[in-house]
This record gives sequence, C-alpha cells and structure tokens, in this order.
Amino acid sequence: MSTEIVQLVQQAGPYLTTAVSAYGVAVFTRAESAAADATANLGRRILQAVWRRRDEEGQAELEAAVQDAAEAPDDADAAAAVRQQIKRALRDDIELLGELARMLPAADETVNVMASGERSIAAKTIGTAITGDNTTMWQS
Repeated sequence: MSTEIVQLVQQAGPYLTTAVSAYGVAVFTRAESAAADATANLGRRILQAVWRRRDEEGQAELEAAVQDAAEAPDDADAAAAVRQQIKRALRDDIELLGELARMLPAADETVNVMASGERSIAAKTIGTAITGDNTTMWQS
C-alpha cells in the first residue's frame, strides 16, 4: 500500500471518527449541517465521497463498518475498520485519492490553539461564543 494512502487515511481519521459519532450511518444521506462542527462535516463529506465511488458490495461493507463504529464509539477496532474501508477504496480508485487529498487541510498547516483560565474559549474559527453567567443569546 502506498505511503500516500496511509498518510491520507491517518490525517482523515479524526474527521471520520467525528462524523461517525455525529451521524452514524445517516452520514451517507445527511446534508451539511450548520449545527455540526467543521470536523464532522468534513468527515461526512469524505465518507460520502468514498461511498459514492463504491459498488453495491463496497457500499454495504462501508455502511457496516460505520454502523459498528457508531454503535461502539470507544472501540478502536471499529474505528480502524472504517479506516481500512477507506484504504481499500483508495487502492481501488486513484482518482478518489486526489479528491480526498483536496478536501483535507494541507498537512503542513499546523494550528495551535490554547485557552487558559476560567471560561476561556479557544478555536481556529468560531461563529458565536458566549461565556459567563446569566447570558442571553438572541437569534433571528
């Protein structure tokens, strides 16, 4: 297996895990959600791209792996089975490798975010963040 595939799947791992936790097998049919964080949405897009490029048997295998991982979120073997399905798809479809690589942030793009102190918030990007007691947020 190429090193490029291994590295891409390693980089995609956290996104896949978050998407599976957020959506379960509905990940294949869900649209992007403003309520879900960027990590879950990227994982959803990766899984959908892989699923669309698989034949019926490949789709069923990927769905089964995602279902197992969703039902046992703390099971490292279940998460690894999802990653293995992604690797298999990438070995079978080199164009998919390029598509997924374009979705992921550049590997050399390192962002360190740190919060310190009571009620601190740390984020690379953020929409609305509120801390404090008795806070009211109005949404129109």
